[in-house]
Parts: sequence; structure tokens; C-alpha cells
Amino acid sequence: MSLRVVLVDDHRMVRVGVRSELADDLVVVGEAADVPSAVATVHEQRPDVVLLDVHLPGGEGGGGAEVLRQCSDLLGDVRFLALSVSDAAEDVVSVIRAGARGYVTKAIAGSDLSDAIRRVAGGDAVFSPRLAGFVLDAFGTAATDVAVADDELDRLSAREQEVMRLIARGFTYREVASELFISIKTVETHVSAVLRKLQLSSRHELTRWAAVRRLL
Repeated sequence: MSLRVVLVDDHRMVRVGVRSELADDLVVVGEAADVPSAVATVHEQRPDVVLLDVHLPGGEGGGGAEVLRQCSDLLGDVRFLALSVSDAAEDVVSVIRAGARGYVTKAIAGSDLSDAIRRVAGGDAVFSPRLAGFVLDAFGTAATDVAVADDELDRLSAREQEVMRLIARGFTYREVASELFISIKTVETHVSAVLRKLQLSSRHELTRWAAVRRLL
């Protein structure tokens, strides 16, 4: 089955090159070169995956992270994979905190990029070598203490914990329903209960909560 992809990069030659390198099962359905056009294109196309450059014009200094913030209503249904020339820790951490599912550099081979897109679409987190360490360092706080995590998890039923982990990994409600053999309405009910019990306000906050506690 083909995956629908949107390319976001302010250099046309980069977009042309990436498009030419993608495998046949990855269909580019839109392109954008700045923050406003990226936000508009992603909302219009609602692709499976957005390939997102970190540094983009048109935002208030936010670049790719600003695109993610303005597309927060789509996180989970649309997955974001950062593709950048930068391998700076602050760039990696900023877009992951904003909701990206992975980060690869432009040195990546075309076949590896295609595989990364498929993996992100499937719910995995994907990073170029050594970049994952930045994320672990950023989220590796005292909150990872096992006793704290266990205490918070005790607030959730066994089924709520199952739903929580899948939602935090980026599964859509429909995918969770299929995975657990329950209705979408039941998934919605469980997610509402999880957010209420953990005092969180969104799926994005839930993903960060689970990542900090190494529950993904």
C-alpha cells in the first residue's frame, strides 16, 4: 500500500532530490517551502508522513518546531519525520519535544530514508546514528524513577495502560481499536480517562509523559 508524503524544505533542489530518491510506494502529495505554506499543506493533504526541515522561513523563529505546534491537532494521525542538514542537539530535541517521531540527517541514503518513512508511518521512532542519545539525555530526568512511574501507572486500569502505550507511540484511534479488538468509541473513552487520571491535556503531552518514563 502506498504512503502519502508531504515534503517541507525551503530549498527546491532538496525537494526535487528527495522526491527522486523515494521508493515507488511513497507518493509525494504536496510540497512547502516555509512555515505558513507547510501548515496549510499538511492540513489540506493530511498525509501519512511529513518530511520536515528544521530551519524554515516564515515562522517566529520556530522553524520546523513551529510547524509541529501549528499542526498539533493532527499529531498521531499524521506522523512527522525531521530531515535536516543539522545534527545539533538543540535542533533534534526541539522538534522531538514538539511532536516529531524521528530525526534523520540529509546524509542519509535514499533507500534508508524510504525505510525511515515507512517505520515512522508504522509508529516507530527513527533517528540517525548518535542522535537518539540527544533525546535520551533530554528526557532522562529524575522522573524516570521506577517507583514514580509505577505509582502513576497504578492510577490506570490494565486496559487503560494498553491504550495509553499505543496512543503514546502514535497509533490512531482506529489503529488502537484494531490492535485491541475494541470499538473506536471505547478507545476514545479510555483516552479521556487516561488524560484525566494523569492530569494531561493532550495526546502530545501523553507521548512526552510516556517517553520521560521510558514506557514506549
